[in-house]
Amino acid sequence: MSANHVFAQGGDQILDGIGETDLNARYIFRGDLNDWSRNNLHSRIQGSDFRFEKDNVFGDVLSLSGDQEVFITIPGESVTGLESLSITGWIYLRSSEVGQVLFDFGQNSQLHLQAETVKENDGIGYMVQIQTEKDKFVVQTPALELNKWNHLAVVINIPTRTLSSYINGMLVGQTRNVSVNLQHLFDNRTVSNNKLYIGKSIAPNHKNLNAKLHDFRIYRIPLNNGQVARIHANALNLDQPVVRVRDEADPSLPKYSENTPQLYNAYLISVPDIKVETAVGHLPSLPAYVQGVYSDGIEGPSVRVIWPAPEDNKQVLAPGTYTVKGRIAGSHIQPTAFVTVSEAKKITIPNQTLGDFGLNRVILKTDLENNDTKFIENRDKFVTVLAKTNPDNFLYMFRNAFGQAQPKGAEPLGVWDSQLTKLRGHATGHYLTALAQAYESASYDPSLQATFLQKIDYMVNTLYELAQMSGHPSVAGGDFVSDPTAVPPAPGKLGYDSDLSEDGIRTDYWNWGLGYISAYPPDQFIMLEHGATYGTDNTRIWAPYYTLDKILAGLMDIYEVCGNEMALETAKGMSDWVYARLSKLPTETLISMWNRYIAGEYGGMNDAMARLYRLTNNPTYLETAKIFDNIRMFFGDSNRSHGLAKNVDMFRGLHSNTHIPQILGALEVYRSSGAPEYFHIANNFWRMATNDYMYNIGGVAGASNPANAECFTAQPATLYENGFSAGGQNETCATYNMLKLTRELFLFDQRPELMDYYEQALYNHILASVAEDSPANTYHVPLRPGSIKQFGNPHMKGFTCCNGTAIESNTKLHNSIYFRSTDNQALYVNLYVPSTLEWTERNITITQETSYPNDDHTRLTIEGKGKFDLRVRVPHWASKGFYVKINGKSQKVKAVPGTYLTLRRNWKNGDTVDLHMPFHFYLKPVMDQQNIASLFYGPVLLAAQESTPLNEWRKVSLDANDISKSITGDPKKLEFTIEGVKFKPFYDTYGRHSVYLDVTLK
Repeated sequence: MSANHVFAQGGDQILDGIGETDLNARYIFRGDLNDWSRNNLHSRIQGSDFRFEKDNVFGDVLSLSGDQEVFITIPGESVTGLESLSITGWIYLRSSEVGQVLFDFGQNSQLHLQAETVKENDGIGYMVQIQTEKDKFVVQTPALELNKWNHLAVVINIPTRTLSSYINGMLVGQTRNVSVNLQHLFDNRTVSNNKLYIGKSIAPNHKNLNAKLHDFRIYRIPLNNGQVARIHANALNLDQPVVRVRDEADPSLPKYSENTPQLYNAYLISVPDIKVETAVGHLPSLPAYVQGVYSDGIEGPSVRVIWPAPEDNKQVLAPGTYTVKGRIAGSHIQPTAFVTVSEAKKITIPNQTLGDFGLNRVILKTDLENNDTKFIENRDKFVTVLAKTNPDNFLYMFRNAFGQAQPKGAEPLGVWDSQLTKLRGHATGHYLTALAQAYESASYDPSLQATFLQKIDYMVNTLYELAQMSGHPSVAGGDFVSDPTAVPPAPGKLGYDSDLSEDGIRTDYWNWGLGYISAYPPDQFIMLEHGATYGTDNTRIWAPYYTLDKILAGLMDIYEVCGNEMALETAKGMSDWVYARLSKLPTETLISMWNRYIAGEYGGMNDAMARLYRLTNNPTYLETAKIFDNIRMFFGDSNRSHGLAKNVDMFRGLHSNTHIPQILGALEVYRSSGAPEYFHIANNFWRMATNDYMYNIGGVAGASNPANAECFTAQPATLYENGFSAGGQNETCATYNMLKLTRELFLFDQRPELMDYYEQALYNHILASVAEDSPANTYHVPLRPGSIKQFGNPHMKGFTCCNGTAIESNTKLHNSIYFRSTDNQALYVNLYVPSTLEWTERNITITQETSYPNDDHTRLTIEGKGKFDLRVRVPHWASKGFYVKINGKSQKVKAVPGTYLTLRRNWKNGDTVDLHMPFHFYLKPVMDQQNIASLFYGPVLLAAQESTPLNEWRKVSLDANDISKSITGDPKKLEFTIEGVKFKPFYDTYGRHSVYLDVTLK
């Protein structure tokens, strides 16, 4: 595989060609014991006989004396949620004494992974062993050179069942048939049970380490030979570091012949050519699927065509015609698109024609058997814990930044909200939104509502009081700086830095400018303007505007739900601060800022500012929203010559969850301004993302090229070639944002495919992202064969980005079941979920009774009367029919899959509408490798239940004419069997699974 050209973003995105999401912890020992990954799992040293000293190879390094009291401890979280494990580090051995422990990770002497020095011929090597209650696996290495730096690596590859050891980038030992379960070796639930030592054994009577140490790393993936070699070479400047793309094929996925027809394409005879029109300057929208002609009487699905994806619009700058050749995976057939480019003319764009219902007007109900649905189960897990949270914990870092005393009982949050984390405060924004949603939707329990309202008022009051301190003297007559553009460096410093340590953080809030509110001082915002990139040291930053967006959104959510004026005033004050600074920056600086990897990630600041404009009618906020235009992605360049506004894919290879909220913001700017280019940006992005980058659970990221699991693949429609990252796919908060975008687009344009996608992603990712017995939830969702989901944050005490969006998602699961037309003449039924709707504008109540998706029927009962259109979604998969009864009488309707069916009548009190949409089995293949496919039953993705990790895709054979003939089971339980393997819904899968299968049709 050759390296693909993709737009390069700076920052610590990739270290030695390995994505940062694959790195759990990194200890450089350059004068401190901090974790220099983004996870803030800082180590500690025990004893006193150690020192940091100068070294002629690596600069500052850590020296351990071998004293029995001296060793390093690493937080137990560093090894939780692992599928595989790699440990690397530089060591300078000073003693040939046998039995020195390099590291020892485990729960006790019967469950641990240890590396120690052993006698090796005339020298000293190191031995790695895994000890379990039943087995021991050992690898021994050749001799190491004493008094010289050596790079060591240990890799436990669970799918291949190997334990490997490396010295200086070379594989020197390997043991096969290693049967070990890392979830058993380490305690994922009670992390304090994990003893992680560097330089000491868990068991007594071992020797401590006499050596110098540098750059100790823990990876959550099994590093391959090339990656280990690269880490070694880059540290010694033997190779140029890899910045964004990998230049070798991923060796861990099976390869298939490009020209061997797979799945239904084996029966494909031909596909028709197509004709498409477009306007000058706009790339044509070529259909992702065309109807094919099959042999042997096969009724195959529409054929996926992969079209070229230009990076500019040079082909369409003048009227004329041209042709485009597409390709079909595993086929020599090349469909042709004949494109006509016409003079640019006004393109009709939609107005918002739908409105939603408040969360208090839709109440979730049990199913027909009086069982809680997955919606209720997940909601209750989150609401129960959310109601027990202490708001002071979410205010801790705000008070810390302002130098204020902490109330009794307040404890800091962990993970990305800890003392040194440059993203701290992000969880507080999610918390504000979740409280607002939980309050509004808990109308079924007034006491619960009161609990949430109390927390809301306390949070807003505190944040408002802190914001009022900014830019005002701390004492009467004291110095202060009210101008946001004149914020000076911290007292005693010549410049700005991002030091958030207890001793280093600045707390001179009187110098920060009026209205400022955040969980850290203003330096990160200022450093971004001056060119700072993403990273963990004090010269770097971490997405200050991303954090601010969450806070502003939460404040506005509270204002809109509760009418809390202080929430709005706090949002306005900080937004004025932002405008004052950004409005003075040149366009070139803004383009640089917003395209700086992670550092310039601004969440949906354009969305927040345009929304604030709608709430206040202050045009300054709409102007501020446009300052956040990602000009390169939206418009191609500063001349606005192409980009998404003209249907050019400018987001390939980029970080997905950085950019999806920006698209949401573009749509909000369109809502507020009516400028059509912003609608095109949102609409074109959604189509590209769902057609060319989507996995079958509904997520849209998981690249192995570039080597970052949070990125879109380097080229569109190459999920198999460039996706399926070993570190997991489908960042859950990216799907959260895709659902928000989908929902908002549907309010403007009622294309059924929008809600088809919404159902697919909601059921098969969001509902599937929550743990079985707590509100712990997924970050990445692994989709390789034999994977297992990892859940985090069960007690809401330490948040990643996805833990933050999870508390939002699961307090609003019912927000898109129904929509209404803005004139209240039509009701849209989008999702089939047992619920009650209060349509107060029409004085009508709709009750939906169903056991969907365990049943393919639903009943709608109308209380009240009046003439209106009832528009019910006919899912795209409902190819076996869609049947309607009104008051028990069958209706003659033409229901086409992938449409909305309109039932128009003068409804009477007590009218019932019964809908029947027979479920059936069907496959969704990977676009560039058709035999790798997922199995669906109706809306539900069925996952194979696995007992062990797999090193290749699970193979299944299905009947080519009717795949259901190869499947047995109970549709009511959604449990099925294929060739002796059990399948069940992915949202009910908590053990090992295979979401994708290697399918052969027979």
